[in-house]
Parts: sequence; C-alpha cells; structure tokens
Amino acid sequence: MMYVALIGCSSMKRSGAPAGEMSPAPSPSKPNSETPCLFTGPDGTVYLSWIQRSENKTSLNFASLRHGRWSKPKVIASGDSWFVNWADYPMIAANRKQLVAHFLDRNGDGSYAYDIKLTTSHDNGKTWRAPSVLHDDKKQAEHGFVTLLPYGNNFFATWLNGRNTLMENPAGSNLHEGHRGAMSLRAAVIDAQGNKLDEWELDKRTCDCCQTTAAINKRGPVVIYRDRSDTEVRDLSIVRLEGGRWTEPQCIHEDHWKIAGCPVNGPRVAVEGNTLAVAWFTGASGNSRVNVMFSADGGITFDQPIRVDEGNAVGRVDVELLDNRTAVVSWMESGLIKIAKVHADGAKEWALKIDSSSGSRSSGFPQMTKSGNSLILAWTDEDEKNIKVATVSLGQSSRAVTHR
Repeated sequence: MMYVALIGCSSMKRSGAPAGEMSPAPSPSKPNSETPCLFTGPDGTVYLSWIQRSENKTSLNFASLRHGRWSKPKVIASGDSWFVNWADYPMIAANRKQLVAHFLDRNGDGSYAYDIKLTTSHDNGKTWRAPSVLHDDKKQAEHGFVTLLPYGNNFFATWLNGRNTLMENPAGSNLHEGHRGAMSLRAAVIDAQGNKLDEWELDKRTCDCCQTTAAINKRGPVVIYRDRSDTEVRDLSIVRLEGGRWTEPQCIHEDHWKIAGCPVNGPRVAVEGNTLAVAWFTGASGNSRVNVMFSADGGITFDQPIRVDEGNAVGRVDVELLDNRTAVVSWMESGLIKIAKVHADGAKEWALKIDSSSGSRSSGFPQMTKSGNSLILAWTDEDEKNIKVATVSLGQSSRAVTHR
C-alpha cells in the first residue's frame, strides 16, 4: 500500500494544506470492516457508515465527523441473515438530526432473495427505530442498489426492484429465479419515522446490478441509472420529477455500450442549484473510459462528456461539485484509486493517486464527500480488512455544495 492510515486516532488533520494535497487520516472503524458509505449532511457534518463482521453476526455501524474529530462508532442494526455484497452496500443519509440508513436482509432460500430494510433515527443516531421493509411486493427477489437523500422535511429513496424477475407457476407461487421479467427502478418519499408517503415505478426495464444515483435540484429530484434496452445497450438514463409527474426515461449520452450482462458499475451525481455533474464508466467498443458531464439546467440537457481516466480505467466512480463549472472525480485504474479536478471546459488539474488497490471485489467502491474546504475519502483496504480514510485540501475558496 502507498501509506498507512492512522487507525485508532480520534482527530483528523485540519485542512491547512495547499489545494490538491492529500493527507492520510484516522478511521473510526475496526478490523473486519468493509463497504464504507460517506454522506455530508446539510450542516456539513460527515457521516461514515460501514459493515462490521464478527463470528456470529453482521452489523451496520456509523460515526460522524465534526470539527475534525470522529465520534465514537455506534451500531445502527445487526443480524445473522444479512445479504452482504461488495457492490450493493448500505447507505446512510442525514436531514438535520434525522438520520436514515438501510441494509439488505435475506427473505428466502434463493441466492438473490433479499429485502431492503430501512431504519431511522430522530436523535442523530443515538437510538434507531425497528427496521421495516422499504418495498411492499413481498417477493423473494432481489431488491437493492439504494440511494437515500434528504428531501424537504423527509427523505427520498430510489432503488432497483426485482419483483418482476421471478418465474411463477400457474397458481402464482414462486418456483425459482428466472428472467421472465426485468429489473425495474422505483422511488419513494419516506418521512422521518420511516413511513412511505409516495411511491413510483420510474422505469420497468433497467440494468440488474449497477448502483443508482440521485440528486435534488431546484426543480425537484432527478434519478440517474444504467438503463437496459431490448437489444442489451446499457447506457445511462435520467428521470426527473417535475410538477408532480416523472418524465419518461431519457438517455443522457449514447455510449452504445452493448453488453450481455450487468457491468456492476453505476454512475454518481453531484448537484449545486440546477447544476449537475455526472460521472460514469463505460466499456463501449472495448474501450474502457471514465467520463464526467455537466448540466446547467437540472438534467434537461448535458454538455459533451469529458474523459477523466488515463487509459486503463476500472470505473467505480464518485463525483463532487466545487462550483457550477468544476468537479472532482474519483475512480479506479491500473491498481490505483485516483482523483482529479475537472473543469467544464475540459481542463484537468491535480490528478492524485490516493492508494493502491487490486480492483478485486473485496476492494469495493471507494467513496468521496465534500465538507467545507476538504474532500473526505474512504475505501476498503483488502489487505488490512479495514476502512481507510484520507482528506484532500481544496484551498480556501471552495464553495459549499449539496452532496448527491
């Protein structure tokens, strides 16, 4: 590995470094931890959640970062029947003192039969309500790849739902997993107690196992995801909630990536006002690339893609906006985790190597979030079997933007 993080310390190095300088930082996690998720709340507090494994059970833990110090880790939920997947990781989101988190819990004997369990906290994570199932189809099928965001006084959730992917006998009982139907994309509004207020089907045919991503702009929520055509083209689409109605799916850029199976490589979006930055991976025509693209009108139109990688991309992207014409993109390439500052005119600055990584499934999906004048990064160290953390200084002129 390129450096050793200060595991066990409780305070982080304050950001006084020149813009673009990376510093290793302490991690609040313990050994046998994986699948980190980072989220910056409206007040700038950073939340890190992760899966912690023990001999008899699995737990979802979290810690919060304020004034350069991590809180003591707390357990959100635990169980012995969870579905733990390197790509379909739990998420946490904050809306003032209200928190929401999810995990995946098996609901049948099938390899991919599991529910999305949702839990909320009204006291900034001191206590958590009993988990409930997000979806209501009661099918022993795949449900996952969730995105959670604050939305007014509530939360917005979007996920992939496999309710239509099961084969059934004439009586209607499920026999086994099949492909009679397709994976679908759904969304809902959840209140602070975990009650579902609204729910929609956004797309009836999507890629099966790429992460979803969403943002709340001035017009309302937008969801970006990997779609799936009848001819197996799996480019990115966007849907937007406008005037109480969802738009029809619209391709944001025609990569023409035709692939018979899911690439397990979803997009990420960041938002400021009506400006969106979308980062994604494509392997169209056998050419692996990581691109970023800007929209100034909330996702109605997009500029041309800007290539970010250096020729050997694996993907697993993340993105943050610094202002309405500048983004930072993270990705994996050539055994490394990298980030770069990218301008809407195509110019790039300080491409940094964050750490080495084999790119195996156990290395997971590196995470990135912005708070104040720093980027916080977290990823799974597959050798040490722990979460590593680092900070990157953005200088003193960086503006606050809303995380995903």
